[in-house]
Amino acid sequence: QVQLVESGGGLVQPGGSLRLSCAASGSIFSGAAMGWYRQVPGLQRELVAVISRGGIATYADSVKGRFTISRDYAKNTVYLQMNSLKPEDTAVYYCNARRIIGAQYDYWGQGTQVTVSS
Repeated sequence: QVQLVESGGGLVQPGGSLRLSCAASGSIFSGAAMGWYRQVPGLQRELVAVISRGGIATYADSVKGRFTISRDYAKNTVYLQMNSLKPEDTAVYYCNARRIIGAQYDYWGQGTQVTVSS
């Protein structure tokens, strides 16, 4: 059974930092582009950042220069380092594993709440 387990969310003051982690099971991690998305109630889920199998990262304009995505193949884990957090970063953050060639798949984690508030 495929599992993506997120951790690291919580409450932080504006200007603070958090690091999200997402551990993937089995061979899912090595074969997938890994991404972080976020969703605010009533709005569509939006891409925050994605990292390819080769380590190429892409970011939403709203987080460029503040967030960093990385992946550790030894731990089957993808990270999202979030710095200089703003209240508008408040959302549920979801981890995604997606493979679009060969044996395709698209898996989601359960989500972790990030709240930026003073």
